[in-house]
Amino acid sequence: MPSDLQTPVDLATRDLAERLDVDPASIEVVRVEGVTWPDGSLGCPEPGMNYTQALVDGYRIELRVDGTTYLFHGRTDGDPFECPAERATDPIANPDI
Repeated sequence: MPSDLQTPVDLATRDLAERLDVDPASIEVVRVEGVTWPDGSLGCPEPGMNYTQALVDGYRIELRVDGTTYLFHGRTDGDPFECPAERATDPIANPDI
């Protein structure tokens, strides 16, 4: 995992642990990657919303608890937020982030 993404991973893990009322140690970090989102929705568009049409550097975090996967998205300079799998869209891969 890129060291600059440790803080977002810690924040996402803590958020998920609190919401599910589980020990953070029971949360598996499946994937962490720097990405470029294709627009301001950060890969999690809400129906009926409009977003800036500009590339946004960010990250995607995949966590797992008891076999259930949770996705967290964010921008490089922002905190992670959970994105429901049914709304999640793919980023443009960017290994330099």
